[in-house]
Parts: sequence; structure tokens; C-alpha cells
Amino acid sequence: MWHNPGVLALASGLVAQAAKVLLELLFHRRWRPGLFFTNGGMPSSHAATVTTLSFLVARSEGLDSPLFSLVLIFSLFVIFEATGLRQEMGKQAQLLNEMLDGGVHGWETLQGGRLRELMGHTWGEVLGGIACGLLVALWWSPGG
Repeated sequence: MWHNPGVLALASGLVAQAAKVLLELLFHRRWRPGLFFTNGGMPSSHAATVTTLSFLVARSEGLDSPLFSLVLIFSLFVIFEATGLRQEMGKQAQLLNEMLDGGVHGWETLQGGRLRELMGHTWGEVLGGIACGLLVALWWSPGG
């Protein structure tokens, strides 16, 4: 089971999520276990997951295999979506929340209250996720 690239990729994402909580504790001296369940932040679990998957598929199938090509394109799509579209959605949510806090007429009908602002990733967070994904792939995979 622990040799399966998909299982290791999921484990990599969980390690990245746990790292968010630990980094918050180390650098900001705040215990925020809820960060484990959030999108965005350092390191990117999206980048960690797809990096582990890409690395392990490349190692098992080869860089010239059709499966690696598919996984690589998928991985790049996930990373660019996390840094592009989702980052912009987070900025929009922040602006809308500021409008809500400012008492803009009509916003009181917003279902569920405030919008989630931490959604996408910066390139630094993506690089942290890539590093996390490589570490997990090398540490837990056979021959790693």
C-alpha cells in the first residue's frame, strides 16, 4: 500500500497540511489546528500532492512514458490553478468582506456571512509544497 504513488501523493498532501499548523506555531507562536483544514498557505498541499505523484510516476514509468506525460500536465494544471484563479478568488473574497464589514447596503443578505479569503497560493508557498512533495517521495517511497 505504501508503495502506491497515489497513496503516497495523498500522504504528501496531509503532511503539507500538518506542516501549516507546525509552521504557524514555530513562526507565529500560535496554535491553530484549524489550519489543517484550510486551503492556501505555506506549504501548498496542492503542489506537494502533485509533485509526489509526478516524481513517483516518473521514477516507475520513465520520463518518456504516456502516463508520466498525463500526470505532468495534470500537475502543472493544478499548480497554475492554485496560484492563478484561486489566488484571484481569495483577493475578491477579501474585497467583498471589506465591503461587508463597511456596511455596504444589501450585503446583509449574503448567505453564510464572510467569505473565505485564504484560497490560493503564492509562488513561494508552491515552492514550499514542491519541496515537501519531493521530501515525502524520497523518504517513504521504495528505493528513496
